[in-house]
Amino acid sequence: MPQLSPGDKAPEFALPDQNGKIRSHADFRGSWIILYFYPKDNTSACTAEALAFSAVYEELSEIGVPVVGISPDTVESHQKFVEKHDLHLILLADPSHNTIEAYGAWTLKKMYGREYMGVERSTFLINPNGIIEDFWHKVKVKGHVETVSSRLRELMADEKR
Repeated sequence: MPQLSPGDKAPEFALPDQNGKIRSHADFRGSWIILYFYPKDNTSACTAEALAFSAVYEELSEIGVPVVGISPDTVESHQKFVEKHDLHLILLADPSHNTIEAYGAWTLKKMYGREYMGVERSTFLINPNGIIEDFWHKVKVKGHVETVSSRLRELMADEKR
């Protein structure tokens, strides 16, 4: 599992979104991007996180920052998730988890004494040049979007200096 650090080039990806359109990392070059990884559509924590990111959609859109979520779910699952919760996000399907692995978010997890591989809730802030500026692993949903948004504003302000 790769361990990415601030200053590293963000791994490339090309995955279908909730509408089946292939989206690649190159589509977002020239703008900041919030890229987050989550385990499963329509579970309580994943829904809370998606709703929290959707709540800041307008604010982020005004400054040209897309929010992109990636999980192992299918395009169809993402489509239903977006429609059910009226989400304003780009959700990418990675059932082979190649991109999830490239970002180090595919990890050994434990629940009720059972070990299995799964997605570790993670978020990456990627600058307009495709470089990782900051990241969070083992994310707790409460307050996370505010933390990411605040850090993004700091980094964007530093960039202008």
